Amino acid sequence: MENNGLRKAMRYRWAIFWVLSGGYVLVYFHRLCPAVVAVDMMQDLKTGGTLTGLLSAAYFYPYALMQLPAGLLSDSWGPRKTITIFFGVAFGGSVLLGYAPSAFWAVAGRTLVGIGVAMLFVPTMKILAEWFRVREFALMTGILMAIGGLGSLIAAAPLAGLSAWIGWRMSFVVVGALTLALAALVWVIVRDRPQELGWPSPAEHLQSMPDPIALRNAVRRVIGCTAFWPLAAWFFFDCAVFFSFGGLWGGPYLIQIHHLSREQASHVLSMLAVGMIVGSPLLSYASNRIFKARKPVLIISSLVTVLLTALLAFRTGAVSTSTLYALCFGLGMFSSAVVVIGFTSNKELFPVQMAGTATGLVNLFPFAGGAVFQPVLGHLLEASGRTADGAFTLDGYQQAFLALFGCSLVALAASCMVRESITHR
Repeated sequence: MENNGLRKAMRYRWAIFWVLSGGYVLVYFHRLCPAVVAVDMMQDLKTGGTLTGLLSAAYFYPYALMQLPAGLLSDSWGPRKTITIFFGVAFGGSVLLGYAPSAFWAVAGRTLVGIGVAMLFVPTMKILAEWFRVREFALMTGILMAIGGLGSLIAAAPLAGLSAWIGWRMSFVVVGALTLALAALVWVIVRDRPQELGWPSPAEHLQSMPDPIALRNAVRRVIGCTAFWPLAAWFFFDCAVFFSFGGLWGGPYLIQIHHLSREQASHVLSMLAVGMIVGSPLLSYASNRIFKARKPVLIISSLVTVLLTALLAFRTGAVSTSTLYALCFGLGMFSSAVVVIGFTSNKELFPVQMAGTATGLVNLFPFAGGAVFQPVLGHLLEASGRTADGAFTLDGYQQAFLALFGCSLVALAASCMVRESITHR
């Protein structure tokens, strides 16, 4: 009888996984969509570079701050209830953004979106830990990240087409409706653990779970662990590169410096998503099977990111269109997909009963990087002035990308100080 229940759990968990993956697609869409419509938003809302950077970063500040509460609410309310309620908040924020009469209300809407979708990743990690075996966790996380790349893809060319058809405002209203529909789907299909349906858990480590660790003690152990901080620094500066370029300023750069149309720019930016989709399982395979280690993958990826940002910083106006495609693909793989390895490494540093706390704390840093550097780049662009038609200057983009080059160098240094987390191979 128990074997029959286990078989049912093994089948049903895929329905849960695909629903949560659909949510992650929307999370990534909300995260990166300003890059495609940034120029339209600046014109419509009459904002400059710094304010546009703050508008986009308004997603990242609450997203970062909500990571620890995400763990707490997952433990108290349960992941299913947490995701459903907060995706409802994201629906309201997306609609408010679409109808915003001014930059203030656009920032408010973007903030609500950040608060709402912040409650997906950590609860999803908790659900995966309940429904999948330990040896399956890294693979499932990699697949989840790759599927999230579809959100990046949708935030590029399809959003550009939708925006050209119904405008950027109604596009956000439509996305809000999809977010609400996904919230309903989570409530109907997702279950926090197999036991809620009367089935045993496939996660063998839960059969002999050690005593739980109190939140205060877990937080103290994480922030007191010397191995945690190089990884946190790597997340901050690596993701500052990806979110600043891929999440906002890459679109205006392609349009204003390389004179691409919005549709052409969206096709180039879609390579960020392709890099994520290809890179997530590929880098997981390289870490698990080829290197049998986490640190080499982090170092190699950070080195490639240094080379790519150097190209942006020192050849800003001289990069060919074909090279731009390759550059975005590389950033998608080596600056974004590689976070799968970072999260897995962080999880392996701590006992399983504090995995949620450790994930929530380290997940503060990638979004803090985006929150800080998106407006910083906007300020650098604004400080360099504008051309006669209102576009930012080549010198402005050079200064902005020099800041990203500096971020990539710090990330490389941090990756070299990361402690190898695989000790049993």
